[in-house]
This record gives sequence, C-alpha cells and structure tokens, in this order.
Amino acid sequence: MPSFVPLDRPVWNALQSGWSALSEGGHLARRIDPLYGPFGAAADSSPQAQEALAALVPPGGELWIVEREPIAVPPGTRILREARLAQMVAEDIRGDTDLEPLLLTEEEAAEMRALALTTKPGPFHPLTHRLGRFIGIRENGRLAAMAGERMRLPGLAEVSGVCTHPDHRGRGHAKALMRIVARAMLERDEIPFLHAYADHGATIALYETLGFRVRAEMHMMVVARDG
Repeated sequence: MPSFVPLDRPVWNALQSGWSALSEGGHLARRIDPLYGPFGAAADSSPQAQEALAALVPPGGELWIVEREPIAVPPGTRILREARLAQMVAEDIRGDTDLEPLLLTEEEAAEMRALALTTKPGPFHPLTHRLGRFIGIRENGRLAAMAGERMRLPGLAEVSGVCTHPDHRGRGHAKALMRIVARAMLERDEIPFLHAYADHGATIALYETLGFRVRAEMHMMVVARDG
C-alpha cells in the first residue's frame, strides 16, 4: 500500500514524479507545461520559493495551486478564485458494469476538449487528454460522456475529466466510466484518488457509493499576475 502523505502536496509531488517530463521551472518552484494544464507549486513556503512560483504564472493566464495547508498568495499575483476541495481515495471499487466504453484517441481530442469546456469538470487544456488513458461513451455520433486520468504519483493515480453532456445526463454514464477508470488503476497497483468541491455533497455521496472516501480537505487557489 503506497503512502498517502504525498497527496498532501499532490501537484508538487506529481511534478517531481509522474509529470516530471512535462515539468517546467527549477528547484524552488515548478509548473506543468501550460499546454497540458494550469497547475504549479512551490517547493516550500519560503519567500524565495513563493517568488519563483509567481514567476511561473503565465502572462495573461492562470496558475492553479492545490495544497492541504492554507495557501499564501504568491507575491505580485492576485486571486481569481478559491475553493475547498475534498480529496478522496479508494482502496477498492464497488459494483460492476457491463459497459464497453470507447478508448479515446488523438482523433477525438477536439471532441474531448469541447465536451470539457461545455461541462467544466476542471481545467482541460489543449493537451490534457495526453496525461493518461481516457475512455468515453458515444451516442448518436456524439461524445456523450468521458472520464480519464490526470496526476500520477508513485502508487497513486488521479481520476479526472469526468463529465457528461447535458443532453445525456441521468443515465449513469459518469459513474460507469469512473468505475472502469478507477478499477484499471487498481489493477496496475495504483490507488485511485480524485478531488471534488467540498460543498458538492451530492457529488461526494456519489463517489462514496463507488468506494471512495474523503481523505483530506484541500485548498485550491487560482491566481493571475497583477496588472
């Protein structure tokens, strides 16, 4: 069983491991290549590390910071939005499904991003679909729902990009796809984890029916450069 301690600083630790090839910055602060996502983290809370993190905020863009401890605003940046997140993990996935999903490929990249931008499950940049395996459901020629993978740390993998087009909701697509994605992680000896907004009680309850449990409350801050 892997340690869950790295999940206290999921972005920083992903940038040092599963995202290392996509990581930009130095020993004080790093961020993922902006084509793949908006996430960044400082090595620690020192002024030097916070200044290095601020320098990684893209001009005209955003940097998303996710930590267990309260987050300091990097100097020279302003807060665009903040949220409390429930970080959830699952050592086992409950239930079965006879769904045979579509394995999404580069050919569906534009459709995947369009679905994500419509439903807003979280940031989905032009190359987010390359961060892991994504699966989906197509109905009447349209990509109706999808789910996939984002952060990866030693022995841990994040379920992400879960979304269903408004015209296809209420059919259990998201739950079925999450079950398949998370079970595949367990079969690779990786513990699935995810993040949900802490005030979305119905969403958290749904994830609990799959076998996820709340591990910790996290703090999310989205910042941009001043001026």
